[in-house]
Amino acid sequence: MNPNPIFKEGRFKFLLLMALSFVVSCTSTTVDEFRQGETGISDDETVVVLGRRQASDYETRSEFIECVGDKMARGDNALNIIPEQEFIDAMFPWFEPRTAPLRTQDLAKLMSEDVVADKMGEFGIRYIVWVDGFTETSGRTGSISCTVGPGGAGCFGFGTWEDDANFDARIWDVGSFTNVGTINTDASGQSYLPALVIPIPLIARVEANACSRLADQLKGFVNGS
Repeated sequence: MNPNPIFKEGRFKFLLLMALSFVVSCTSTTVDEFRQGETGISDDETVVVLGRRQASDYETRSEFIECVGDKMARGDNALNIIPEQEFIDAMFPWFEPRTAPLRTQDLAKLMSEDVVADKMGEFGIRYIVWVDGFTETSGRTGSISCTVGPGGAGCFGFGTWEDDANFDARIWDVGSFTNVGTINTDASGQSYLPALVIPIPLIARVEANACSRLADQLKGFVNGS
């Protein structure tokens, strides 16, 4: 006896979605670290993670900065993290995009202002982590068409694209006004959008993976590991 065509179609859809889910979960992430100085931090010192936003064609998303800060404040080797917006508001206008220091020499000049030095001392800032980067989508292929008829509505087709998240983190030691290191994180993965009656996006979590790996590496770096 031949299997019911509806059963065969349903089984095919299920197997296809399971296979795609497995593929999407395999996101590639690489982390490169370049150390330029010794690091370490005491219990009463803090770290602030800030996003670079001086570029004309993109700006580092505040959601990514918040993700990195949150993960650095939890788990093994957790650090005392000052939220980005809280720090920027308290230090206004010195850390706004158009006035923020671009080099450690600029930070040294800024710290010569008593009001800036006092605010930094109140926060207990030992390290400033500048994060610069973005997530890019490329290689879109495929198409999906949707129709509405007497029997109902539905979509059919298949789409795919590649996501690449690349972020650089520069660690400034506020005590010595030096750049003590750089960490680069790159995560890439393929996302899929199969449509078998209902479109089901299967998204590669490249930015989430980049956030986790970067936060873990930063914790170890700041702690001197």
